[in-house]
Amino acid sequence: MATVVLLGTLDTKGVEYAFLKERIEAAGCTVITINVGILGDPDYEVDISRRDVAKAAGADIDTMEAEKDRGAAVTTMAKGAATLVQGLFADGRLDGLLGAGGSGGTSIISHAMRSLPVGVPKMLVSTMASGDVRPYVGATDIAMMYSVVDIAGINAISRQILGNAAVAVAAMARSYAAGIPGSGDKPVVGATMYGTTTPGVEAARAWLEAAGYEVLVFHATGPGGRSMEALMKSGHISASLDITTTELMDEVAGGTMTAGPDRLEMAGALGLPQVVSLGAVDQITFSPPDAVPVAFLGRRLYAHNPTVTLIRSSPEENQRFGRVVAEKLNRASGPLTVFIPLRGTSQYAVEGGVFHDRAADEVLFSSLMDNLDPSVELVEIDTDVNDPDFGLAMAKKLDEHYQTWAKSRRRPRSGEEGLGETDALVTGTIRG
Repeated sequence: MATVVLLGTLDTKGVEYAFLKERIEAAGCTVITINVGILGDPDYEVDISRRDVAKAAGADIDTMEAEKDRGAAVTTMAKGAATLVQGLFADGRLDGLLGAGGSGGTSIISHAMRSLPVGVPKMLVSTMASGDVRPYVGATDIAMMYSVVDIAGINAISRQILGNAAVAVAAMARSYAAGIPGSGDKPVVGATMYGTTTPGVEAARAWLEAAGYEVLVFHATGPGGRSMEALMKSGHISASLDITTTELMDEVAGGTMTAGPDRLEMAGALGLPQVVSLGAVDQITFSPPDAVPVAFLGRRLYAHNPTVTLIRSSPEENQRFGRVVAEKLNRASGPLTVFIPLRGTSQYAVEGGVFHDRAADEVLFSSLMDNLDPSVELVEIDTDVNDPDFGLAMAKKLDEHYQTWAKSRRRPRSGEEGLGETDALVTGTIRG
């Protein structure tokens, strides 16, 4: 049977978790309960106690109770919960994780959920789910369900919502335990795309998929870039088709769709094969339109859609962008090629487009080339980023890098030259 772990503050929500446990078991799953509340235990047996959770974080529950520091307690219990759920998952005793709570419980539960690999079912019923959930979800696949009413007793509303959550996580856990046919048999490429770079990325994706890769496309709006790099770190992605690096322009210039200052560093740090371009860096993004700072109002603006306003990047911003990108890529330890589309970095930057600015582009290209280490392969193509030939060139180069990288990671089998005992792990194979 699949196992669902129930994680929450059972000191104050014991009745609600008893209901969840009953519904999950009725749906055909085994349940393991973990109490992360510090005030006490419910009037039924808990599989992993609050004392166990505190101990997993290197703390003592009695000391925490005496200190009465709620903030510190939440941090400690979140740390202990993450350690415990990781252990259960490693032992094959976790096929799904469910929690329910208010702000404090949501903080603890989501922290533990973020410590699990992408793909492991995670459902969180929360009073916080109707607002900004980025602090809780991060770059993971947590499914958040708004509780509508507080998690305070079983009533006509909470019975239906918690019951739905229990049945949903049970179904996901059973599916996860059974495995998904066809998963894991192809090397996985992470690709970045934006509305103004779609044709070029699609051309590259089609070629790579025909060649035997699985391509995960990420919308380059901040969370997309973070999610892609988180999947690289967790081992789900083994090559990077980073055509659209506009998130870094937002970081450099102050736009709202930044993926953070560490964007474009993960593939290089892990030594993964990557090809990188300048897709949509002619644009600084603000959403909603009234979020555009006063300092930008004299600039060239374009309403990309009713909720997104774009501003043309300036020569000064392009100068900084080229230097920042070069510094990041110079540290890369794996196969790398940088592609420059000489006739436009997006559909808006081509001749006749609303952001066409040859002088600004020349500053961008020169800054990148001047700061890039001579050892980094640089390819200039006299077309724009959305020309199918540009996408195909990047796809073929990534394939070349992956083939070389994969061969370098395979060790000879026992008895072969080198007397290696095992094959190194390589995510999938291409054309034998």
